[in-house]
Amino acid sequence: MILAEVRESLIDIHSHLVPGVDDGAKHVPAVLASAERMAQVGIRRVVTTPHIRGSLTQDPGALEQRLSSVSLAFDEAKEALAEHLPDFEYQRGHEVLIDIPEPDFSDRRIRMAGTSFVLVEWPRLGIPPGTPRVLRWIRDQGYRPIVAHPERYHGIGDRLDIVDEWRSVGAYLQVNYGSFVGRYGSDAQDVALRLLRAGAADYLSSDFHGQSNLKIYKKEAWELIGERGGEEVLLTLCRTNPERLLMNLDPVPAEPLPKMHGLMDRLRGAMKLGDSPRRSKR
Repeated sequence: MILAEVRESLIDIHSHLVPGVDDGAKHVPAVLASAERMAQVGIRRVVTTPHIRGSLTQDPGALEQRLSSVSLAFDEAKEALAEHLPDFEYQRGHEVLIDIPEPDFSDRRIRMAGTSFVLVEWPRLGIPPGTPRVLRWIRDQGYRPIVAHPERYHGIGDRLDIVDEWRSVGAYLQVNYGSFVGRYGSDAQDVALRLLRAGAADYLSSDFHGQSNLKIYKKEAWELIGERGGEEVLLTLCRTNPERLLMNLDPVPAEPLPKMHGLMDRLRGAMKLGDSPRRSKR
């Protein structure tokens, strides 16, 4: 497969496109419109991830009610997508709020496309004490945690050592496209770039909430990162590693994003870009 075709068949592992179950897409037409928008920027496969609280996994009755409700909405959207956008692949997982230290991931509907990967987030965009221990416990149970949007957590720029701790216990990191263009503020933008420069990110995704007034930011992020010499980094984080996730395989390490110090460095980065996303049609 040539490079341009690879860029047109990307995989997104964090979005909210199950209709009417959380703060994402409100109904099936919004899912269809969202899928069309994603396809237009080269995203053809998604593992969509509605919110769920980890504490719910300790209440079997409430958990089954929640998962069954999500399944019904997901199946309705999947049927509509099969009719209107048959080339768009639509799978599901969940974004699990770690509001208790030991959530139960045994129900495969919670996990990413039924694999052993689980997408997790900390409450209220804060980092509670003991997060490495929690992530290690998840690994010890046979699951592979992916920390959603680490760049967005309050104060993480001053304590990036916690990222090293998360990774040392076997967690992976998923960064949002929008962070690179200031969608969540300058601090998140700075941390997102620092993570790429350190080779510490494993996946890039949209965290798209399926609403017409929101952007996906894939095109903007690709242009910014590509201009910094990060074309191969992008392909690793947006195609290779998500595809490996669907195969239940660990991600491969991404090369660190080159630092751009001055005009000559920027020119060298532009020369490396070659057939860049800026010039390709999406």
